[in-house]
Amino acid sequence: MTSKAPETTPPNPHTQAVIEVNTVTAADIKASLKAGFSDFLAHPIMSSFFGLFYAVFGILFVWCLVWLGYIWMIIPAMVGFPLVAPFAAAGLYEMSRRRQKGESFSWSEILMVMARQSRREMGWMAFVTLFVFWVWMYQIRLWLAIILQDASFSSMDGFLNAVFFTPEGWTFLAIGTGAGAVLSAVLFSVTVVAMPMLMDREVDFVTAMLTSVRVVTENPVTMLTWAAIISVTMLVSLLPAFLGLIFTLPILGHTTWHLYQRAISLAET
Repeated sequence: MTSKAPETTPPNPHTQAVIEVNTVTAADIKASLKAGFSDFLAHPIMSSFFGLFYAVFGILFVWCLVWLGYIWMIIPAMVGFPLVAPFAAAGLYEMSRRRQKGESFSWSEILMVMARQSRREMGWMAFVTLFVFWVWMYQIRLWLAIILQDASFSSMDGFLNAVFFTPEGWTFLAIGTGAGAVLSAVLFSVTVVAMPMLMDREVDFVTAMLTSVRVVTENPVTMLTWAAIISVTMLVSLLPAFLGLIFTLPILGHTTWHLYQRAISLAET
């Protein structure tokens, strides 16, 4: 009599997390701002450190432009400077992530996480961010050469007079503003969710960018509202010699983390 081989049940297929984009409303922005401000108040010194670092970098950047005699680059650099803010806020995302999970953290832990991210996908995102900033500065120089070729930029007064009080300057402002708006919209779309996602999950930077674009395209009004809030807040913060960034950058960074948490969710397949 032959024995019958026992029947075996095939293993369950491997489950995989699929990223889903949620509907984001004005209420989510309000709740995220509240949570972001709470994160800032919980660790004001550590949060302000990242804002201070960003502000000092901006001050040194402008000082170098003055020292090198590139007066014409100061205003474009100040306007384009907020483009790199998402990367500067990486440590703030990590702080909010750990606080949300109830984990304690120290200065060294946050800085070590940021250092490790530079060798992962976050490094590619930094390249994308800096590349867009370079394109911004290059196209400003191109339009200056084409439209204001006869103007004198040897002093700040001369530059401001040529830009704000001549027909050619008004044309330059109109074209530069339009080009800047396009670049800002592109960079915002690919980074607003991608940056915190790379701190939160093991995903490649292309997936993170595509997810970020999906969040923006599926919630255009809400996300453009958030973009406007960021832009106005950052530009106003630049006026007092960049020092407003010490407070506004941390709050915006923490808020972005919480908005990202509301914007996406995982589903098992």
